[in-house]
Amino acid sequence: MINSSDFANRLQKVIDFYDETASGFAEKIGVQRSSISHILSGRNKPSLDFVMKVLHSYPEVELYWLLNGKGNFPTTEVKISDIPNPQPNLKTENTENFQESDSEIEKIVIFYKDGTFKSYKP
Repeated sequence: MINSSDFANRLQKVIDFYDETASGFAEKIGVQRSSISHILSGRNKPSLDFVMKVLHSYPEVELYWLLNGKGNFPTTEVKISDIPNPQPNLKTENTENFQESDSEIEKIVIFYKDGTFKSYKP
């Protein structure tokens, strides 16, 4: 059985990690703001539908970690120093030939000054 207060702490960790407000988080996963408030306060337990919406909207959240606190969050944290040639060769001076594409975004990677990065898939 899920410990509501531990689940609420992990949910708050996810909200804080993405620098979201409770209402912004609720909007992103498609639930009422009161649902987030009630779960964080311990008044309600999360439904399966709620958990699945979190996992769908935030793929870096592992199910087992969210429910039981075992595993990793976020799932894609890696040290840049572990990757060969961490300094990409970016050309920024020739933007005249830049063409927009109808292609969909596959992945967004954010690099941090401490040598880690996070990968997000829309």
